[in-house]
Amino acid sequence: MTTVAAYAAPAPKAPLERTTIERRAVREFDVLIDIKFAGICHSDIHQAQEGWGEAIFPMVPGHEIAGVVTEVGPGVTKFAVGDRVGVGCMVDSCRECENCKAGREQYCVKGNVPTYNGIGKDGEPTYGGYAQKVVVDENFVVRIPDGLSLDVAAPLLCAGITLYSPLKRFGAGPGKKVAIVGLGGLGHMGVKIANALGAEVTVLSQSLRKQEDGLRLGATHYYATSDPKTFQELAGTFDLIVSTVSAPLDFNAYLSLLKTEGTLANVGAPEEPISLNLFSVIGGGKTLAGSMIGGIAETQEMLDFCAEHGLGAEIEVIRGDQINEAYERVQASDVRYRFVIDTATI
Repeated sequence: MTTVAAYAAPAPKAPLERTTIERRAVREFDVLIDIKFAGICHSDIHQAQEGWGEAIFPMVPGHEIAGVVTEVGPGVTKFAVGDRVGVGCMVDSCRECENCKAGREQYCVKGNVPTYNGIGKDGEPTYGGYAQKVVVDENFVVRIPDGLSLDVAAPLLCAGITLYSPLKRFGAGPGKKVAIVGLGGLGHMGVKIANALGAEVTVLSQSLRKQEDGLRLGATHYYATSDPKTFQELAGTFDLIVSTVSAPLDFNAYLSLLKTEGTLANVGAPEEPISLNLFSVIGGGKTLAGSMIGGIAETQEMLDFCAEHGLGAEIEVIRGDQINEAYERVQASDVRYRFVIDTATI
């Protein structure tokens, strides 16, 4: 066991506090990672505040982890001491079900083991990346290519793969018109990735406040959804819309923006149920879809793609003692576009 410094939420909705946690001893197939940077994801806030249901406390959030391997177990073949690596939203799965065997560990039939707010196969709670070290099975670790610095790579482990997976799955590419709903921590990576895939990208945001950023990041068009004329003007325009927002939307209105047989894919997860008129889907043979992160192989593919195209997250690096302030700013949409904790300050 190794004792490491961390920031934890002691109870639901409580401010995070500096503390220490125990990391397990390195097992045969484990790697010990010296965490350098950890991204703050909106889902960290949802879970720390029990917005998605009952959670495990104390909670050390963080599933956007970038660091360096400092020790490997005797059976490890994929990594060596000194390798630059990342850990995303899961640290284990059953590895035997149809989904796991197909590289879709995120949809493990028995349920994957989340990086935090979960219970590992050893029966112990999992603690995430707001800490100085983590021990993870090599099969749930990915390599961060040399072309990406660790600070801008950290958010790719959730925000990057969360957008890359549906963009690839639903065919974003040359000749396709793609809309990204929301230009935040997820959405800004969606714009970058969809543009790099060759699609014509439009941002749909509540206001035009971030229009200059959206165009700089790779969007060709930018519209305010608070303007009713937007939905009239863009009716039947898009092959694919990816919604990144975690607030309830008028899904009937957004479905009207799709071409025949277009897809509206959701990666944002509102805490409340949505209302839907099924004729919005039936009328144009449209698809309302969901997507959750990506498998380990696809996450590696995404990192390699981002390195090849020079795509990192737009970040603001903070100290450990600024985490609570950062949470407040995320909820106020006051971040351009991802907070990343310098874990040396924990």
